[in-house]
Amino acid sequence: MTDPASDPLRLCWLTLPESRPDRELSWLAAMPGAEVSAVGERSTGDQVPFHLRPYRRLTRRFVEAGALAWFGDLRTVEPAGGTDWVASLELCALVTGQGRPLARRLGARQAVLTWGNDARNPLYRLPPYRQALNRAKQADLIVCLIEAAKDHCVELGIPEERCAVVLPPLDVERFHPPAQPVEEPIAVFVSPLAENKGIDRVLDAFELVRRKVPEARLLVAGRGPLQPMVEARAAASGGAVTYLGTRDRDGVAALLRECAVFVTAPRPTKVWNEQFGLAYVEAMASGLPVVTTECGTNHEAALPPSVRVPDEVGALADALVTFLGDPGLRRTLFPEVRRVVVERFERGQQVAALRAAFDRA
Repeated sequence: MTDPASDPLRLCWLTLPESRPDRELSWLAAMPGAEVSAVGERSTGDQVPFHLRPYRRLTRRFVEAGALAWFGDLRTVEPAGGTDWVASLELCALVTGQGRPLARRLGARQAVLTWGNDARNPLYRLPPYRQALNRAKQADLIVCLIEAAKDHCVELGIPEERCAVVLPPLDVERFHPPAQPVEEPIAVFVSPLAENKGIDRVLDAFELVRRKVPEARLLVAGRGPLQPMVEARAAASGGAVTYLGTRDRDGVAALLRECAVFVTAPRPTKVWNEQFGLAYVEAMASGLPVVTTECGTNHEAALPPSVRVPDEVGALADALVTFLGDPGLRRTLFPEVRRVVVERFERGQQVAALRAAFDRA
């Protein structure tokens, strides 16, 4: 295998609209021996050089892989020193469709990272997403960030030997437990305030929780279309529910260390099903058991002793009561909750595995 210290890997990343920092681009840049630059309309804040190029965009209604957006000018992109790889996120993204001709022009190979877990996603059947998918199927490497993504790729007709499963890296230094588990029955929801993430279901369940654990509290962080509803429910809760607005990554990590249980209640839509849930492993790394609904392939992140329940208010409330009503149980599970995610997702281990996937391709 290539020695990363003696043979740098040069990679150019095509950024999707509304991409967040500290995710795929950050993981690639952290690979041993990696020299990474990125193309985007603006910097994501990750510590890599950016080639600033505008998007052409038909609508801002859709974001990330579903965005009807592509780069208006890639002809002048010339990474300093050349590049070995052109990489992007998701098989059907229009930006990914631009990756193959760019790679050919630069004399590079193409890689696609994917969380995809459903080969029947309707986007795959719609032009121009279908065209992007057909180009992505020719990529030299598909990095599957969850186990289910490999099955999804094979079902789409991508040869298994071009797929490598590399589970997402987890920053276990940023997301770490407090010295002792939180004794107070405080649940926390940190996620977009949208129907598919289930904040409405969580709020309904919490009313039932309070009947059995009257001192229980719920903290909500995030933003989205249901924010007015969350603010109204919090104002009417008599202090049981607190809306905190948004937090940056360090703020989320600090918030998790103040809470006892993490909760969400995702539900599928026509074009989306929960793929993983980085928030689950970040919460568990912070010592919190997770209570969530069964959705998509989130079993890959919400590992036991965390629990997944049917998408029912009563089932969600019962699971929350189990943890919130028993601080002794939480103390017993405290070290195990962190251990199960650290051993699978620890950042240094996983960025090394990511580099190894490129070296083997």
